[in-house]
Amino acid sequence: MAMSKLSCIGLVLMVTCTQTVSAESLPPSSHLAVGASLQQPAEDVLQQQKAKQWVLEIANDVSAIRYIDKLAQLYHAIGYTPLWQDTFTANEFDEQLRLLAQSGVSADYTRRYSLLQHFKNSNDWRQYDLLATDSLLAYMSYIESLPEFGRGWLFGAGVESRLPAPSSVGLERLLSAVEVDRLRFFVAGLKPADDRYTQIELAIKELEQAASQRWPGFYQQGIIRLGTRLKNPDGLITILENLGDLQDYEAEQLREAKVRTYNIDLVNAIKSFQQRHGLKVDGTIGPKTRYWLAMPAKERIRILALNAQRLHLWPADQPSMLVVNIPDYELTLWLDNKHVLDSKVIVGRPSRRTPLMTSTVASVVFNPYWNVPISIMRKDILPKARYDRGYLYRNDFRVIRSWTSSEQIPIHTIDWRIVNAKAFPYRLRQKPGKKNALGRFKFNIPNDNSIYLHDTPAKSLFNKDERAFSSGCVRVEHADDLAMILLTYSGVTEQRVNELKARTKTKTVGLNNRVKVHLIYQTAWVDNQGLVNFRDDVYSYDQMSEMSQKEEKFTIIYHE
Repeated sequence: MAMSKLSCIGLVLMVTCTQTVSAESLPPSSHLAVGASLQQPAEDVLQQQKAKQWVLEIANDVSAIRYIDKLAQLYHAIGYTPLWQDTFTANEFDEQLRLLAQSGVSADYTRRYSLLQHFKNSNDWRQYDLLATDSLLAYMSYIESLPEFGRGWLFGAGVESRLPAPSSVGLERLLSAVEVDRLRFFVAGLKPADDRYTQIELAIKELEQAASQRWPGFYQQGIIRLGTRLKNPDGLITILENLGDLQDYEAEQLREAKVRTYNIDLVNAIKSFQQRHGLKVDGTIGPKTRYWLAMPAKERIRILALNAQRLHLWPADQPSMLVVNIPDYELTLWLDNKHVLDSKVIVGRPSRRTPLMTSTVASVVFNPYWNVPISIMRKDILPKARYDRGYLYRNDFRVIRSWTSSEQIPIHTIDWRIVNAKAFPYRLRQKPGKKNALGRFKFNIPNDNSIYLHDTPAKSLFNKDERAFSSGCVRVEHADDLAMILLTYSGVTEQRVNELKARTKTKTVGLNNRVKVHLIYQTAWVDNQGLVNFRDDVYSYDQMSEMSQKEEKFTIIYHE
């Protein structure tokens, strides 16, 4: 079967004459064919030069055009016909590029989107078509690069301004789609196959519609409780209406009643608002609630669009998986497509961030020892031991020679007054029990950074609204329930689990049915009730800076 014209694109310079063949070595009847094949490269080069000149003439006034050679090859192959004649295809790409532009991660994509709208509005379809195709190549390059650089780009670094052309595999897929008139499906396939992406798109459109009419400010200082007189009641009512915490008819009733005080209807609307923003649901407007009330619609849209881009990084829904959303301080477990557990969690504080991870739960440890990580030993425990000689005794710590040796060093033989934390030659281990920092259960998830899920004796911290207190590991409020569910899912009987829980001896139980674990970072999403949720950006990953795309800011995704 002859190779199609489009399949040959990108291979123009890789001609058959790269393998030296002598005409004399072939039968006389083949001489004419050899001569024709030797002339073909020159003709191809000439055609490519003409195609490139055609692109340059159109792109003369479009500074955003970048992939001249690839554009020349593509348009030459399709006979210089417009690529974006199908409105549905153009709109599909327009929406994806728009969402990327709104995220604020790249000035280049924002400029491209703005220029495309300009050409569309001015009916300059030739330049629109060329720029749209060039932008598609740039967008393909972005999508291809996300697995390697996305955990820097989408978490503070911003996208590198000039990306290379898409891979040859990506270009071949594009060319094949064009050849069989399936460009629309190719473009649609570039976005995450995730309903959450579509939900965010719709939420942004609703916000834009509300913001186009009226979006007042609300800046009243002090603590606002039930009965407090409002300086700008209409501003508060309109914000709550725009964000969906007040229905239109409810807002209109409040305006008609000329409400001037913070009444029960507004209190209930604020409680809904607080619930969606991960705040304490008390109906009182304090500094944190006021901060979110004052956030402009444009910033909300940027945060939503940024989190839509992050969906490219997270694995698609799986029948069985455990997900920890770090800024939501929440764990959710699904088994065989059934939602079986929710639990509050405590994550790493900003100075010791919990990294983004993909792993599996390999085993459950009952009554674990805590082998204190070197960084925690040096920064937290040794300074306490130096000024309080009884600290290690009271908290059941043991000094051991090394992780490969169980030999204990008597605590009283060490002169703690002169201990240098950085030069301390031994290791610390905390024995199981009520004081153990890991509590009764440890969940091993293989990774290169010694991160795991575990129980904790400090249960009171789960009552806090913001729970970034750990040194990187994830503390689980309902660790006992999690242990029971995971073990019975792997075939261990409830009776056996209860027997192990009743003992004080350390016991590790491997899991036959390993469940995937995803530690993710989403500060905005649409929940199952269709409500838009926002969370505090605990690690400041939503704020873009000018760092290199290679700086990952400790958002490393580990794989098995």
